[in-house]
Amino acid sequence: MDKKPPTRRGSSFCSLRYGLALIMHFSNFTMITQRVSLSIAMIAMVNGTQQHNGVNASTQGLFVDNNPIKKFNSGVSVYEWSPETQGFIFSSINYGIILTLIPSGYLAGIFGAKQMLGTGLLVSSLLTLFTPLAADFGVILVIVIRTVQGMAQGMAWTGQFTIWAKWAPPLERSKLTSIAGSGSAFGSFIILCVGGLISQALGWPFIFYIFGSIGCVCCLLWFTVIYDDPVHHPCISVREREHIVSSLAQQSSSPRRSVPIKAMVRCQPLWAIFIGFFSHFWLCTIILTYLPTYISSVLHVNIRDSGVLSSLPFIAASSCTILGGQLADFLLSRNLRLITVRKLFSSLGLLLPSLCAVALPFVTSSYLATVILLILIPGTSNLCDSGFIINTLDVAPRYASFLMGISRGFGLIAGIISSTATGFLISQDFVSGWRNVFFLSAAVNVLGLVFYFIFGQAEIQSWAKERPLTRL
Repeated sequence: MDKKPPTRRGSSFCSLRYGLALIMHFSNFTMITQRVSLSIAMIAMVNGTQQHNGVNASTQGLFVDNNPIKKFNSGVSVYEWSPETQGFIFSSINYGIILTLIPSGYLAGIFGAKQMLGTGLLVSSLLTLFTPLAADFGVILVIVIRTVQGMAQGMAWTGQFTIWAKWAPPLERSKLTSIAGSGSAFGSFIILCVGGLISQALGWPFIFYIFGSIGCVCCLLWFTVIYDDPVHHPCISVREREHIVSSLAQQSSSPRRSVPIKAMVRCQPLWAIFIGFFSHFWLCTIILTYLPTYISSVLHVNIRDSGVLSSLPFIAASSCTILGGQLADFLLSRNLRLITVRKLFSSLGLLLPSLCAVALPFVTSSYLATVILLILIPGTSNLCDSGFIINTLDVAPRYASFLMGISRGFGLIAGIISSTATGFLISQDFVSGWRNVFFLSAAVNVLGLVFYFIFGQAEIQSWAKERPLTRL
């Protein structure tokens, strides 16, 4: 049976845990803007070359000499970076994230998530500030910086779930994590919406300067306000601390225990979560990476309009993340089984965007229908945040951060494969290529949902329960 705390006492939105969710929302906002900033700046970093020097980037080698060849838009440098070079730069941050997702999640469970997350955010912010300077020194240095930045962000992403395992009462997990997680969607909206304007008005380096500086400010706020658990926070009220501690009494954990790797490998509910992440990130990565290109080529709009239109789906995604969390906790408060809620939102988050994706190739003649479907895909996809994405907090709260690292690793692998497959398919034939991309994405989503429906659970697994220590 799914266990629920007997009371919702102390669940006011004015409580400290909701303040923590807002700060984490700001942190996620900062990290995604730093991650996507290069995608926006790249247009100005290489387009000036094509406009002013007549160089066809596709004819360049992979690692060409990228010293600035022209001063464009108030003395800003532009580079001869081929599409292959750009793709290598874009993918480097994903490789960095993969390298640290699992070890950082494990270390966060031992040494505390506050230091891991705060350090990761600080390193990512500083590297963002130095990216324009690195570009002048060469493409290799940019790739190195992006890889290290990915490692730092991998530390920051996974540390969050260690914090929520100690701060979020079971009936408020969906709500709190959705508030925090919606920062990523909102950050994607902001950077896509204003990045082009900043580049046009001030020059592309200011995209990195502005969002890198915002990250440094966020770090100061993080190290000042955030604590690993409510017991040691100096500003929390006695009522709220008792409410959180009592609601998590049956999920207390001992960070000194070793991780039961063999039990995890044999755990089918965990594999259901991993496959869910793989399916979810497959389509999400395609939308995040190729949305501006798809809008520009299908709707035939200019770069600025393409950026604005590309930002709209992510404000919908941010709204759906928060609303989904509210609805999930409401259904739980009405005594709906926890696993039923998780599977319901997983179904909505995988089936609805699949239907929209399959319909896209058939409505390209309609501007309005295309925009609506493109907005609905990221929005409905984020309903998964109240499904399998936080399911690790249900089945193994003691190892939530470690398992979230593995889960995101599956998602990043899916993103790398889907991005490569998309580029290959649309290079063969643009129209049929995009149709095949969306059909393949829908198939991956459906298969992932079927697997989760069969093997997904919401009970704490036996190997994740606290037991008295009888030996060293």
